[in-house]
Amino acid sequence: MSKRTHLREVLGLALPAAFKHLLDILQLLIDMIMVGMLNVAALAAVGMSMQFMMVINVVMTLYIVGGNAVIARLIGERRRHRASALLYSLGLFALLLSLPISLFGFLNAENFYLWMGAEAELAEFGRDYFGILMLGLPLIFLDALMYNALSAAGDTTSSLYIKIFSAMINLLFNYLLIFGHGGFDAMGIAGAAYATIIAYGFNLLIYLFLLARKDAKLHLIYHFTKADLIRALHVGKHASLERLISVSSFILFVGVITAYGTAAIAGYQVGLRIEGLAFMPGFGFAIAATALVGQNLGAKKYEAAYQTGLYATKVAIFLMGFLGLVMALFPAFFIGFFTQDSATIASASIYLQLVGISQVPLAMTFVINGALRGAGATKTTLLVNVLSLWLLRVIPSVILYYLGFELIWIFIAMTVETFIKGAIFWYIYRQRKWQEVKV
Repeated sequence: MSKRTHLREVLGLALPAAFKHLLDILQLLIDMIMVGMLNVAALAAVGMSMQFMMVINVVMTLYIVGGNAVIARLIGERRRHRASALLYSLGLFALLLSLPISLFGFLNAENFYLWMGAEAELAEFGRDYFGILMLGLPLIFLDALMYNALSAAGDTTSSLYIKIFSAMINLLFNYLLIFGHGGFDAMGIAGAAYATIIAYGFNLLIYLFLLARKDAKLHLIYHFTKADLIRALHVGKHASLERLISVSSFILFVGVITAYGTAAIAGYQVGLRIEGLAFMPGFGFAIAATALVGQNLGAKKYEAAYQTGLYATKVAIFLMGFLGLVMALFPAFFIGFFTQDSATIASASIYLQLVGISQVPLAMTFVINGALRGAGATKTTLLVNVLSLWLLRVIPSVILYYLGFELIWIFIAMTVETFIKGAIFWYIYRQRKWQEVKV
């Protein structure tokens, strides 16, 4: 297979996934911009809710990563019917898993913010936003499954079109519900949560419609396949454990930043959301690497598996490196869309300048991590990510805080960790031992 063919395959999957991720980020940015018109505490509450969603993503990772790897292998082996049956089985599993988490999250939303050290006003805004968002958790679980399953099967374009209309729906209901237009009462931050749930409901309806089409990559087959479900969960358990440990360490890291005050955490959340724009190509090419590596390994095309992952990594490095440079040079321009609070702007600017210069190793981490997961090498990603986060980011950050160092040193520790982890992933990928993993 020629280099041009590899590149065309990668771009065909990566670009729609990247633009879909861009819309995800823009939707969240719009939420934060519109909620930020209320006050800084409301802005911080929406931003912090994403940290709690990261905890929930630990559970989602269990069935998504393993499901991706197995579905991609089955597609590569030309077993579409079996892959479709696995999607149905994963859907039932995801739905049952989401219900108790949804109830627990709704009842304890305010406590989550208090446990993170948030001030009373911030916690109240968090209750109004995150508590309502938890009511729609089953829709979020199923939406994530549908998107990732279709991506693993080689269809990222359909999800892009769905997201375009979904983002428009979210924006419309934000306008109607947050500020009280069109005959609706002004619901404030709660209106943003309801708008998000409505958008997810729309997504799910369209996914179900697509799965009913004869020309779909996957079909909704009402057949429970226990063996393949267990197979997927076996692969996913290492990824889920990795996510659990990583998220726990990340929350501790956010807790250190929160200790510097509301302006610091608000600035960090704003910076993180802006950085999400640079994540766009990394996320898209990671999706492409996961699908193509898995499919090629299923078809026993080992060199093609390696080359597609390599091309995905190189293109992501170029794109994320460019976007990182723009963020580092013009941080105030982007931050100005969210807030005019001087302390928040100062915190976010420091963050963007440092992460801007670390987008190249972050691209390596994103895409190679996706490629290894597509190969089923989740034990490897578990080891690298956990050791890197704890030894190079969390523990140094805690020490720096208690020694009285300023916030900038916390961000410097984060940047150093990104460079080292990117180099480690690059070395592992070039060794090719991940091609020997059995799924």
